[in-house]
Amino acid sequence: MTTLVNNGTETDSAAGIFSVNSELARYFIASGIAFLVDVGTLHLFTQIAGLHYLVSAATGFVLGLCTIYVLSIRWVFSKRSVKNSHHELLIFSMIGIGGLGINELGIYLLTDKLLFHYLASKIVVTVFVFAWNFGIRKLLLFR
Repeated sequence: MTTLVNNGTETDSAAGIFSVNSELARYFIASGIAFLVDVGTLHLFTQIAGLHYLVSAATGFVLGLCTIYVLSIRWVFSKRSVKNSHHELLIFSMIGIGGLGINELGIYLLTDKLLFHYLASKIVVTVFVFAWNFGIRKLLLFR
């Protein structure tokens, strides 16, 4: 098997690839759970509570962010780059704020400008937010 030398130590390249793939699979599942919390809140707050869809979207996003944080540190990622959990939560949340910006802007543009239903807009935007969140979190927090 091919080995990579990293800082004077040998590692199995297949094991490294498997680790990333299994983390991606777990992140995908965890994101699905967070998505259900997020979109469920969006729907309930908009349809039942009568809130504006952007307020509902932000509230759902924050609840989904909490869900994905807990799942990420307890189940998804095996290595944590930031040892201080308060700093880790701050960085995780800052990345989430970037995702929230993508979320709100995308839903607004698709719903108000292109006349998509707000739930259809949410589904489209989720693909971009997922890519942003996984990539940046993996790079900065869970190497």
